[in-house]
Order: sequence, then C-alpha cells, then structure tokens
Amino acid sequence: MPFTPLHMGPGLFMKAVAGRHFSVLAFGIAQVAMDIEPLIGMMRGSAVLHGATHTYVAAILMALLVAILAPPICRPVLRRWNRELSYHKLDWLIAPESLAPVPVVIGAFIGTLSHVALDSLMHADIRPLAPWSSSNVLLQMSPGVSLDVLCVAAGAVGVVGWLAAGLLRRRAGRADGKN
Repeated sequence: MPFTPLHMGPGLFMKAVAGRHFSVLAFGIAQVAMDIEPLIGMMRGSAVLHGATHTYVAAILMALLVAILAPPICRPVLRRWNRELSYHKLDWLIAPESLAPVPVVIGAFIGTLSHVALDSLMHADIRPLAPWSSSNVLLQMSPGVSLDVLCVAAGAVGVVGWLAAGLLRRRAGRADGKN
C-alpha cells in the first residue's frame, strides 16, 4: 500500500463512528510515523522496506511516542483548521483545540496497529509477529476487492458520516435554541 493517504480511509471511518472518542489527527500522525522506515529504505534502495517498525511490538512503542507528541503538533493544526472554518462560515465543523488524552491514545494505537495489519496484507517483507515469529500469516489474505479500494471507500463513508454528524449536531443546537 502506498504511503499514508490510503491508510487514512479507515481512520476517517473510525472518526465518523467514534466521534470525539477518537483522534483522527493522532491516527494520521501515527500513519506518517509508521512510514518513516519505508521512506528511508526507499531512499537508500533497501531490499527490505518494512523492517522493525512494522511489527506489533514496535507499533505499540510507536503509539506511545505518538500519544506524547501528537497534542503539541495538533494544537496549531486545529487552531488553523478552526480559523479557516470560521472564515468560511462553517462553524458547525469547528473542533475543540484541546485534545483529551484518551482519544489521542486511542487514535495513536489504532493508527499504528492498523498500519501493521493493513501492510501485512500486501507486503512480503513484513514480519508482524517478530521477534516471536518470522511468518506473515496475513499476506495475500485481503478480500477479493482491492485493499486500496476498500480504504478509499472507508474514507468516503467516514467523511460523509463525519459531515452528517456535524449537521445533526448543528440542527440539535438550533432546536435547543443554541444557534
């Protein structure tokens, strides 16, 4: 699977399902962090692009690191996002600039662990259960439909769900006399 953008599809779907209990920004940072090793491998012309960081053990450690680093990275992004939304009169999509720890941790962990799982379906150089096993039992087990198509579809459903949830919150706010 190519870099991070396709991995974001399942993250957008999770955001639509879990709402404020899931940080899609922490999920995205986790995706980028996981793809640093393959990027370096590509730049060096390495035969193995998915090494130590594409194991579940490393994914857990990477998630902890992302959970620590995500809040200071996300605050300016959210501030800018909210300014843009406000300027374009889309206040109903504004997100809180303070990040609760639990959604960040959930986003980071789901991000790194799903990254290993998705890449394990496609890449022969992944050993997700290392150091205990050198096999990749998920390789070639992807459904008949392309995994890329499923990720894009999950992202599309996620965006529609997120927008629908925002509209419902907006209408509920109007019904309560808040707007």
